[in-house]
Amino acid sequence: MRKHQLWPVWMFLIVLTTACSSTAPPAEGPVVADPCAVALTPHSGNSRLDGEIARLQQLSKTKRSAGPIVEQLGWTFVAKARVSYDPGFYKLAESAARCLETAHGRASEGKLLRGHVLHNLHRFKEAEELARELVAARKGVFDYGLLGDALMEQGQLQEATRAYQQMLDLKPSLQSYSRAAHMRWLKGDLPGALDLMKLAAAASSPRDSESAAWAYSRLAMYELQSGHEKAATDALNKAIEFEPGYAPALLVRGRMLLAQDATVQALDLLRTAAQANPLPEYLWALEEALGAANLPEEQQSVRDRLARSGPETDPRTFALYLATSHNSPDTALRLAQSELRSRSDVFTLDALAWAQASAGNFTEAHANILRALREDTQDARLFYHGGLILSKAGDKSHARELLRRAAHMQHLLLPSERKGLAAELQQFSVDKK
Repeated sequence: MRKHQLWPVWMFLIVLTTACSSTAPPAEGPVVADPCAVALTPHSGNSRLDGEIARLQQLSKTKRSAGPIVEQLGWTFVAKARVSYDPGFYKLAESAARCLETAHGRASEGKLLRGHVLHNLHRFKEAEELARELVAARKGVFDYGLLGDALMEQGQLQEATRAYQQMLDLKPSLQSYSRAAHMRWLKGDLPGALDLMKLAAAASSPRDSESAAWAYSRLAMYELQSGHEKAATDALNKAIEFEPGYAPALLVRGRMLLAQDATVQALDLLRTAAQANPLPEYLWALEEALGAANLPEEQQSVRDRLARSGPETDPRTFALYLATSHNSPDTALRLAQSELRSRSDVFTLDALAWAQASAGNFTEAHANILRALREDTQDARLFYHGGLILSKAGDKSHARELLRRAAHMQHLLLPSERKGLAAELQQFSVDKK
């Protein structure tokens, strides 16, 4: 059977989905909690995952060889973190990983779980170190996936490509197809990304409803960017079938409606999405929708909430929000610079360049936006930022082309961004006259 290739054979072969290093504590140091006891602290709740966590906790206490059960418990904590948007469950997953390593002799299984936690907590270098240990020791499918994820976030796309190709060759699946799709998209191949994401969605299963919902939500974004609005809506409906009230799907649908000036309908979805997942990406979209609906008091309340939580929960997106709203440019710049120390991918470089532009430093902004653009990632916000920054830096020809590309997909931008894009394009028309 022919293996799937992420790129044509004549090109280089080519998601995503906190622990410190395993060193002993000093003799006089603080008492460290038993990770097994932490992971097995009785859990309650009404959802299916809550019931599964409680069942696994109880089962692990009655089985003589409980390692596989603790491993399953750890990944169930991860699943709970993903659907509840509560990072505390990642800490419980970390405890399960430590328990596997220290009490059950399952070092590799514990490292993979711990590496996944590190990645989700944005400790990418540490995740990379664990992934390299795993690849060197056993070369498992998800070992390569973890390695590719950590490298991709650090902007090392060539090596991440190799890791993802190994993963795809070993086991075509939702997890490998979706990573391949994301890499294709990052490298500017939207049709290839769409094809692979369709394969990922087709490989989904009700047994892992959250992953299925994520796959269909991501597919909707690619369909929307390709101009296939009906296909995007169908994909979002599938996502919500798998996971009712799924916040990422509600966010995409809300933004679609906002771009269509269906503000009332958009508000209902964006309020629900932000209530479920109050990260800056969600609150920012809601804040813009409230502005479009002329609801200043609620809009200010959301702004205040963003200011309180944004720097901690997602500093990169909050930096973009501040720079876009021309608010606190020094804070935006500080947050973007801090993010760059742990992740140097396309979008962190873009956030830094946009913050620098907001602070009036177009020389450095120009250099960093060119670094962000060099992979040819097809992203409306990236093109908008690039066009404005290059225009201010005097590179008018390149700026005009980027702004035209942003205009072609402006339905993916928020209202304030579309307004800024229109103003910049108008300025080009004035200058031409």
